[in-house]
Amino acid sequence: MTELVDSIRERYLHTLGRIASAARSVGRDPAAIRLVVVTKSQPREVVEAAIEAGAAILGENYPEEAVEKIQSIGAQSAVEWHMIGHVQSRKARWVPANFNLMHSLDSARLAEKLERFAAEAGRVLPVLLEFNVGGEGSKSGWPAADELRWDDLPASLTPVLGLPHLQVRGLMVMPPIGDDAEASRPYFQRTRRLQAFLRERLPQTDWCELSMGTSTDFEAAVQEGATLVRVGTAIVGPRRYAQP
Repeated sequence: MTELVDSIRERYLHTLGRIASAARSVGRDPAAIRLVVVTKSQPREVVEAAIEAGAAILGENYPEEAVEKIQSIGAQSAVEWHMIGHVQSRKARWVPANFNLMHSLDSARLAEKLERFAAEAGRVLPVLLEFNVGGEGSKSGWPAADELRWDDLPASLTPVLGLPHLQVRGLMVMPPIGDDAEASRPYFQRTRRLQAFLRERLPQTDWCELSMGTSTDFEAAVQEGATLVRVGTAIVGPRRYAQP
């Protein structure tokens, strides 16, 4: 276990260093960026090692798998748990009571489910709205690839922004998958423009958070304004692909 903790700590600190360098390269304060260590499909021992290595925020994709970890590990640590994956409506009940932030609110239908369960849990759930900036049919989220159609967004978002038990804090995106960080940069830049558009058109909401960037492109994401980056493989190693 000690060896595992040491190896994760080394990669975690190295990643923090790269985030800081990327931030300084564009005049940003490194403290403005938070690192989410993605532990989806990782066994309990890896999650515990990540916490011991210093991880402050853990990101999970599958509600039921995550809740098992949270219930067995969470009480022993002050770590934050973030839901970063697509959540089916029938599994929405797991989210409000167990997560500090949901990055992946991708539809009005899911928002209504989360509102109901958050009300039952007696809490306000902080969320980020997921936008599909790449126009991929396989990706969830509000369509935002065509900037000429952004004028249609406020009408579809306003009902979500009015839900009393959801607190919208910003945006999340997942650009087309690739091995070249520079290929992701135009999508991050589009997201930054979208953030500015939403701030202007829907000023009643605080759009301060930008969740974007993974192991392959987080430095470009930081340079383009990310406040949350989601890094898994580069810190905890390859996924083990546990079933949800």
